[in-house]
Amino acid sequence: MTQTIVESKTKTAVIGFDQPFCVIGERINPTGRKKLAAELEAGDFSTVERDAVAQVLAGATVLDINAGVVYNSNPNPNETEPPLMKKIVELVQGLVDVPLCIDSSVPGALETGLAVAEGRPLLNSVTGEEERLEQILPLVKKYNVPVVAISNDDTGISEDPDVRFAVAKKIVERAADFGIPAHDIVVDPLVMPVGAMGTAGLQVFALVRRLREELGVNTTCGASNISFGLPNRHGINNAFLPMAMGAGMTSAIMNPVALPIGPKKIAEKRAEVEASGIVLPADMDDETFCQMFGLGSTKPRAGKEMEAIRAANFLTNNDPHGGEWIKANKPPAKAGEEGRGRGARAGGRRRRA
Repeated sequence: MTQTIVESKTKTAVIGFDQPFCVIGERINPTGRKKLAAELEAGDFSTVERDAVAQVLAGATVLDINAGVVYNSNPNPNETEPPLMKKIVELVQGLVDVPLCIDSSVPGALETGLAVAEGRPLLNSVTGEEERLEQILPLVKKYNVPVVAISNDDTGISEDPDVRFAVAKKIVERAADFGIPAHDIVVDPLVMPVGAMGTAGLQVFALVRRLREELGVNTTCGASNISFGLPNRHGINNAFLPMAMGAGMTSAIMNPVALPIGPKKIAEKRAEVEASGIVLPADMDDETFCQMFGLGSTKPRAGKEMEAIRAANFLTNNDPHGGEWIKANKPPAKAGEEGRGRGARAGGRRRRA
């Protein structure tokens, strides 16, 4: 069985056909996050710190690190990204012990990240473009790391799945010329939005099967691409991920965290509840209120996509005896009861049998 080994200083994540699905947390990425981009330019890493910890707690086994900020003060990413990448990698691996995925379109930032990352990170990414192959594959060989291979080339992204398969095959063959084995290549076959292309799901499932059976490689994707532009994106993602896993996909770059409910939404719901005539206890806190009325939580927690992945791991026997499923679904300890022994009650007394 093909296994791709990714390591931190103390932990190993194995991406493989007979392994639990590998969740690569995507949130440390300023692309499309104006607030985070502004913070990073200002030297504020507080959001990065929160996102790193929250993603690991939610179940991410690898964290993607992207430093792609276009600074207002200096729009040249070749100058700004390498030192920012170094700072973020060092910061994150000082907070959490999971392996990292070094992610950039700037070769200098990739090499800087590889140089300071502890263990054996995943490199994100190489494409079938000739210039990119010549820039990235020597780095993969030099640092002896696995790499994400994205199925587009100099002609762009094809809607034809056969073309995307051919690009992936080309990358695997070119990598072999550098002495890079197929088990160190994780192919992203590119997921199209199902709202724009009705066959997008069927395409990627067929592609994943071909990549597994004909090239023997592991696979990944940007999981949320499938639902882009549609309502209830979580519902689509929740169905897509187990189906992709069933087709043989072994990892995904995704957000494992359900973001906390903010005070504005809580206030609006309280007003709605009170207007309906329901009298709430004066001392009901926001977390209890959110749980009672199905809003979610005031704290970051594992998202519904993680629930779907854990269920699929259980159903495919990649969670033997359901240990991880049971652990993830244990009710949280009530305030003041953390750490108590089994059967303990307030005051230290036990129930009689």
